[in-house]
Amino acid sequence: MTFRVLFEQDEDGVFIAKCPTLPGCISQGKTHEQALANIKDAISGYLASLKKHNEPIPPSIQEELVEINA
Repeated sequence: MTFRVLFEQDEDGVFIAKCPTLPGCISQGKTHEQALANIKDAISGYLASLKKHNEPIPPSIQEELVEINA
């Protein structure tokens, strides 16, 4: 499955990772790579919880990059 993850760096330099498709699924790390690994773990846990409680899993996304010459 593929989920969109958004990253931002806070005022202390910590990377915050959010998965907008999964409300409240947020993690962080000292580096981008650490935040990515942590959000992957958070997403896995979130999906396991949805399955355990027989709740629907949001659909995976499909993206394409489009280049526009302006």
